[in-house]
Amino acid sequence: MPVMPLPLRLSLFYTAYFLVIGIQLPFWPLWLESRGLTAAEIGLILSVSLWVRIVTIPVAGVVVDRTGNRRGALIVLSACSLAASLMYPPIDGFWPILLVTVLVSACFSPVMNLGDNLTLLIARANRLDYGRMRLWGSVSFIAAAGLGGVTAADQGPEAVLYLLIGGIALTAAAACLLPKPPPRATSPSPAGIAGRGRVTILMTDPAFLLFLGATAAIQSSHAVYYVFGTLHWRELGHSEAVIGWLWAEGVIAEVLLFAFGTALGARLSPARLLMVAGIGALVRWTGTAMAETVPALAVLQVLHALTFGAAHLAAMQYIARAIPIERSATAQALYGALATGMCTALAMMVAGAAYERLHAGAYFAMAAMALAGTGLALLLAGRERTEPLPADA
Repeated sequence: MPVMPLPLRLSLFYTAYFLVIGIQLPFWPLWLESRGLTAAEIGLILSVSLWVRIVTIPVAGVVVDRTGNRRGALIVLSACSLAASLMYPPIDGFWPILLVTVLVSACFSPVMNLGDNLTLLIARANRLDYGRMRLWGSVSFIAAAGLGGVTAADQGPEAVLYLLIGGIALTAAAACLLPKPPPRATSPSPAGIAGRGRVTILMTDPAFLLFLGATAAIQSSHAVYYVFGTLHWRELGHSEAVIGWLWAEGVIAEVLLFAFGTALGARLSPARLLMVAGIGALVRWTGTAMAETVPALAVLQVLHALTFGAAHLAAMQYIARAIPIERSATAQALYGALATGMCTALAMMVAGAAYERLHAGAYFAMAAMALAGTGLALLLAGRERTEPLPADA
C-alpha cells in the first residue's frame, strides 16, 4: 500500500481542523442566540473557551515536550473533543452550554498548537514549506464559511451545530493520519529539565515577552469581529449568505499570503512582519467601525491577510527561528495560551459590554489595541536575535 506523502497528511489535518473554525467563528453566535442567550452571555461563552486555553494548552505543551508523543496527544484530544461536543444537542440555557463549552474547549484548544508544532518540526526536518500546507486550512475555512452561511439561511441555526460536530469528527480522523515527528523531537527531554523550568526560561526572556505582547495585542484586536461581526453585519441588513462570503473573502486573502508568504518572510524578520500586521489591523478596524456597504466591507476584509495571516506567519517564524526544539511545544503553548488565549478572552469580555453600548464603535477600541501591538513589535525588532536560545542541557 503506498504511503501518503507528508505534505498531504499535514494538509488534511489543517483542512479538517479549519472546517470547525469556519463554522464556529462566523455562525456559532447565531446558534447561541437561538438558544436564548443575550449578547453579554454570548461574549462570555466565547471568551470562556479562551480562558480554558490558558490552562490546557501550556499543560499539553509541557507534557508533549517531556514525552515527545505529539501525534498520540493529538489523536486523544481530538477524540475527546468529539465525545464532549455530542453533549450540545439536547441542552438549553446559559449554564449548561457554558459547562459543555468548557469540556469541549479543554480538549480541542491544544489541538491547533500541537498540530502547528508537529508541522513546524516536520517542515524543518524535511525542508517543507509550512505556509503551503497551512493554506489548506484557510481554503477549508472559506468552504466552511460559505457552506455555513447557505445552510444557516436555509435550515436555521440548529444546522450550524451539526456542521460543527461533523468537523470535529473529521479532525479526529485526520489526526490518526498524521506522521510521527523527526526522531530528535520524539525523544523525551532530559529528566532534569522540568516543565516549570522551560516556562521560566521563556518567560524571563525579554525578547520572548515582547513577542508575546505584540502578538497578543494584534490577535486580540479581532475580538469584536470574531464575536459580533456576524451580528453587526446582520443588523446592517446583510443576509447570512452575504455574511458567509464576507468571512470567506477575508480568508481568501489569507490563503494568498500563506501561498506566497515564504518570500515575504525571507525579506522581513518576524518582528517587522508583525509591524505590518499591526498597521493593517489599525486600518482595518478603524474602517470597519464606519463601513456599512458590502463593497466597503469587502475591501476591508482583504486586510485579513495582514491582520491574521501575517501575524500568524510571523509568530510561527519566530518560534522556529528563536526557540530550540526541546522547548518549541512549550513556546507554542505559551503563545496559544497567552497571546491568542488569555488576552483574546479579556478582549472578548470587553467586546460584549462595548458592543452593547457602542455597537460598531467598539471597533475603535480594537484599533487602539492594534496600535499598541505595532509599538511592541517595533521594540521587538530592536532585540530580535538571529540564533535560537540555548537548547536544554
